[in-house]
Amino acid sequence: MARKANTDGADSAENAGRLKQIALTYKMTRRSDPKVGLVVAGVGIITFGVLLAIGFLIGHPVYAGILGFVLAFLAMAIIFGRRAERAAFGQMEGQPGAAAAVLDRVGRGWTTTPAVAMNRSQDVVHRAVGKAGIVLVAEGNPNRVKSLLAAEKRRMARIVIDVPVHDIIVGDGEGQVPLKKVRTTMLKLPRVLTGPQVTAANDRLRAMGDLMSNMPLPKGPMPKGMRMPRGGKMR
Repeated sequence: MARKANTDGADSAENAGRLKQIALTYKMTRRSDPKVGLVVAGVGIITFGVLLAIGFLIGHPVYAGILGFVLAFLAMAIIFGRRAERAAFGQMEGQPGAAAAVLDRVGRGWTTTPAVAMNRSQDVVHRAVGKAGIVLVAEGNPNRVKSLLAAEKRRMARIVIDVPVHDIIVGDGEGQVPLKKVRTTMLKLPRVLTGPQVTAANDRLRAMGDLMSNMPLPKGPMPKGMRMPRGGKMR
């Protein structure tokens, strides 16, 4: 009985935590998307109404109503998730280190290393390794990050010559990828490596070292006022 009570208490606490997280996500989304509540509610009402109407037409309103309720809840969750994600990207866009935060959400199978290269102007290159190979994601001035990318590719070429390397420059200009599309772009890359090959590539890159392991930089989005020290290593 005591074990069951403890389990019920843990479940209740977990559910309360989820509800609190949903509420916080809604508040965050509403700040940049004031109509999110109306849109989500509208989707749910329309979905339920359509299914219920179909149920009356075919003579099974109860079954259709139950199905409509389930599908309406699912549709509301999907729409809310998309708008919340869009709002999150909108708040991160333009902030130093935003691409690193996106890479952390790419999903399983990817190993990400933020700030493998940086210059004094806070242009930065992040690295992700997965079955598609190595992806270098650069954010900052498009002209300056190209030299950072080229330097990082030359540095890696001595270590991982048999692994494909892709590069992404975050931005809205020609040849660039918007922040909100970085994850989708990476997931669309063809998978050409096996699990052991990915592990081997990661091991070699870790042995090579990176900017984060050589400098005491904070993780996550970098402070806007941060500058490279004069004696710091530059790439």
